[in-house]
Order: sequence, then C-alpha cells, then structure tokens
Amino acid sequence: MKRVVVPRYGGPEVLTLVEEDQPVPGHGEVCVRVLASGVSFTDSLLRAGTYPGGPKPPFTPGYEFAGIVQRVGPGCSTLQPGDHVAALVVWGGYAEMVCVRESLAIKVPDDVDPAALVSVIFPYMTAYQLIHRAARAEPGETALYHGAAGRVGVALLELAEPARLRVYGTAATSDCALVERLGGVPIDYTTEDFLTRMRALNGGGVDVAFDGIGGPMSMRSYRALRRGGRLVLFGHYSTLARGRRSWLGMTKFYGSGAAAMTAGLISPSRRVTTYRIAKLRDRHPDWFRDDLSELIRLLREGRVHPVIAERMPLTDARRAHEVLQSTASQGKIVLVP
Repeated sequence: MKRVVVPRYGGPEVLTLVEEDQPVPGHGEVCVRVLASGVSFTDSLLRAGTYPGGPKPPFTPGYEFAGIVQRVGPGCSTLQPGDHVAALVVWGGYAEMVCVRESLAIKVPDDVDPAALVSVIFPYMTAYQLIHRAARAEPGETALYHGAAGRVGVALLELAEPARLRVYGTAATSDCALVERLGGVPIDYTTEDFLTRMRALNGGGVDVAFDGIGGPMSMRSYRALRRGGRLVLFGHYSTLARGRRSWLGMTKFYGSGAAAMTAGLISPSRRVTTYRIAKLRDRHPDWFRDDLSELIRLLREGRVHPVIAERMPLTDARRAHEVLQSTASQGKIVLVP
C-alpha cells in the first residue's frame, strides 16, 4: 500500500510518498481501506511542527478519513468487514489503508459521499461543537468569528441558522459577499476595525467570540465581549508564516493566549475557554457520535452543504498542501487513494 510521510518538519516539499506492506490490525483495532482523506489547515500545522502535542517525524499526516472496514483485530465487538466508517485520528489519514482503534471508527451510512463525510467530521464538527459544546450558545445570541470565509467559518455560518445565532464574520473584501450570502454580517478587515464595530452594538459587544487565529487577535477578541460574554480560543493560524513555522508567531500566540486566559480568570463577567476537537472527542465520545449523527441528518436534509474544492489522488499530497491556503474559501480538498 501507499502512504504519505513527513520525514522532517517543513513546508509542502517535505511530503514524501512511500510504499510498504499493508498494516495488520492489533488488539481492539480495525483496518480500514480509505476512500477519502481530508486535507486541512491543521495538517499543515502538523507538517510544520507547530501543532500542540503533534507527532515527531517521521509520521503520516491526515486528520480525518472515511472508508470501509477490511479486517478486524482481536477484541473488536462492534464493527465488521464491509462497514462504512469515518474517523478523526489527528494524524495518519493520508494512506490507502489505516489501522485505527475500533472506538474511533464511527459507523456511517454507506450512501453518503466519503468526501462529504470528511468535510463533516472535521470542519462541520468543529463548528457545531464550538457553538453547542464550547460556547453553549443560546438562540438569539450574537457571535464574532474571525476568517468567516474559511472552511470552519463557512460551516459555522451554515450551522448558525438552525442554532438561531447571529454571526458577525471578519473577511477579506473579496469574501464579504460569501459571508453575507450565508446569513452572516460581514466585516471587511481591510477597511474596518472589528473591535470598534462590536463595541458599538447594544450591550457593548457580542455574547460569544470564536478566535481561531491567535496572537494579538485573542486579547482584541476578549475586549469585543459584552458583560457575560465568552471567548473560545481554538486555532493556531498565527503560528505559521508562508506555510512554515514562525517562531515570532508562536511567541505571540502563546503570550497573547495566556494573557486572554488570565483576563478571563480575573474578570467576574467574562469567560475564556479553549476548544480542541480531539480532546473533547476523548473526554466525551458519546457527544462526538451524537454530534456526527446530527450533522449527517442535516447533510441529508440539505441544511448544510459541504463544498469539495478538489479531489486529488494520494500521490498529489504535496500539491494539495501547496494550494491549501488559496482554496480556503472554495471548500475542502480531498485526497482519494
């Protein structure tokens, strides 16, 4: 079988295709033939070495995949060969065959496009859990989201409608029309200061701010909250520069994040929390399964619309990472072994 390997931290050029024997599932594992692997910004963080708790080289990237169970190892009791599954594995998905713990492989309907599934299980799951699990947003509340035309931003805008959440989304000039079309209130960050705009709202700010960028944005997002507001820190966008690790960005990211967390601890009226999808999955696997079922229901009802920007063969993993940033507002890149 073939899989993609990161032999050392770096840019897209480090991604290497290797060929080796098919893996054998161990105790409590299933071996899955991969039908689709999602390409995400988090994969670039893993590749560059800025993702907290990420693996050391050599490793195979790939945060999520969908496929069909081929073999089950001893001790498995839920899945069997032929079952369609989706899994959030953090790394390991860029391969033709993947062994994964049975508990992480969630059985899914066999009539759903695998490429749509990998979009749902990561970007839409992140957005859904930001709203309902991390922020616990209530109908009628207001929210601020940075980079609203990105993959998670688009998902959050779509999910805001059934949640009855009003979202103000920062975006580039060219993306403001997309934000508005999805029901958000666009804020052109090239011409307008979001903090001034938020403080002019009734109540002096928003109920919830979602910050997936980090760095100086974290404290400014905190200041955009009204009394009783919540800031959710969840991303590491600012730790990269031109696809590679930025030491300056990492310094600002952790310094500003610590300052925002401290402000939340001191303030009697504003709260700061963090969200990481894999940690919440491990703490509450039942939530993850329930939320995925809900997202698949919304997908089948046509209430969410994952967009596939491009389907590429596994051999094009490097090119996928090279174009990843330029397709942020155009949907999900999917590797198809």
